[in-house]
Amino acid sequence: MKKSLHVIITGNVQGVNFRSYVHKQALELKLAGWVRNNKDGTLEAVFEGEEKNLQKMFLLCKKGPLRARIKNVQEEWWEILQWFTEFKVI
Repeated sequence: MKKSLHVIITGNVQGVNFRSYVHKQALELKLAGWVRNNKDGTLEAVFEGEEKNLQKMFLLCKKGPLRARIKNVQEEWWEILQWFTEFKVI
């Protein structure tokens, strides 16, 4: 079943290649959506795809790249929005 996942990640998540890490993982999991750095120091992403792949992506977001230090990952699950056809870093 396809779904959408919105995450906001707090901690040391900017300047540590987190967006590149998310982009690579999203492409491997065949997810669409976007990832961006927010002005408040958080990282935000929306993913769309198969629920099992979204679950994997959520776990990867909780882990992050080597230099990241994650404090919290807020999550919201939605029915599939079908807003995206590819995954972008914005």
